[in-house]
Amino acid sequence: MAGSSGCVLIVDDDPSVREMIAEYLGEHGYDTLQAESGEAMRDALARQVPDVVLLDVRLGREDGLMLARFLRERYDVGIIMVTAAGDVVDRVIGLEVGADDYIAKPFDPRELRARVRSVMRRTRAHTAPADEKPSAAARPIPVGRCTLDLAAHRLLGPDGQEVALTSMEYDLLKVFTEHPNQVLSRDQLLNATRNRDWQPFDRSIDIRIARLRRKLEPSTEQPQLIRTVRNAGYMYVPGIG
Repeated sequence: MAGSSGCVLIVDDDPSVREMIAEYLGEHGYDTLQAESGEAMRDALARQVPDVVLLDVRLGREDGLMLARFLRERYDVGIIMVTAAGDVVDRVIGLEVGADDYIAKPFDPRELRARVRSVMRRTRAHTAPADEKPSAAARPIPVGRCTLDLAAHRLLGPDGQEVALTSMEYDLLKVFTEHPNQVLSRDQLLNATRNRDWQPFDRSIDIRIARLRRKLEPSTEQPQLIRTVRNAGYMYVPGIG
């Protein structure tokens, strides 16, 4: 659709929920696809890859957490998990397997649209092609044994292969490299990554840091690149690894 705000794939086994979300997002300029199961989701992806997948955790044979892992391993899309109200465990696991955001049922459609817009903005920035010659500020930055390619918005491992990052993980890593040897609080990190949709004391930032460490640190038991500063936040120390 010309002038579309983007495409959202809605994966939920409740047709009334799918229709409600599709109608609301459609009214605000989004193209929508619908799927009632993991199989239907894969069929939809074979026809068109969306910008964002809105994924209910409580599906049938394949739950949303399994499907989130499947998506993160194969597609560069934004993932928003839909969880039951107060179900912190599902939210934590969802973030650990690579979801970009979550929202709890029942939700206000306006909040859902705000989260879709936020994830889509970060995902598009992460995947934007580098048409121009990179400036000095966009040259690759060594991060331990890896390299952060700012021009291409990607992280390369020691072997030159791309290391998969979610859009939020990329934003966090970029902020750290811009503020070496500085202690950054969780609130500063949320502000710097334009992710103020989270609650001020949301510990999900810690989960993102843990995922980054698994991809960057020789030892996650004693992290050296991204260090925890007790009661203060985190500090990136370049030149380690």
